[in-house]
Amino acid sequence: MKNLAQLLREHPFFHGMDEEHLEFIARCGQNCIFNRGEYIARENAPADQFYVIRDGKVAVESYVPNHGSLCLQTLHSGDIFGWSWLFPPYLWTFDGRALDEVHAVRLDGKCLRDKCDEDPKLGYALMKRFARIVTDRLHTTRVQLMDVYNQQRPPLDSGQ
Repeated sequence: MKNLAQLLREHPFFHGMDEEHLEFIARCGQNCIFNRGEYIARENAPADQFYVIRDGKVAVESYVPNHGSLCLQTLHSGDIFGWSWLFPPYLWTFDGRALDEVHAVRLDGKCLRDKCDEDPKLGYALMKRFARIVTDRLHTTRVQLMDVYNQQRPPLDSGQ
């Protein structure tokens, strides 16, 4: 059976991270399982952790008045869910809901924030990794919005 440090070492998010930092991060974590339909996070609730998805799918959702929940993105094995633990006021900006059984490692954000304050090298390493995730997800959202916009837009009149 693998320990948390070994599980994290195998996850793409942590590739190339200093062994000392990886061992510390593992001490801030615990394995968890979410059943299909279970909420992992709720929008505006305290965000004191993030999740390393080992297996399963997570819907990142937002509530739209008069519409209900809207799925913004589906995360899979190898993804990270949650960056709200990094930024005050430390509240979830989206819902996270298990689409099937999800196996994850829950990492304690407060534990990691405190350690990052003490060890700027760790803080910088984590911030670079999370910045990459934020950038990638913003790009994905932009592409999705362009698709939606192009579908709603009438075709250009090519004859003049």
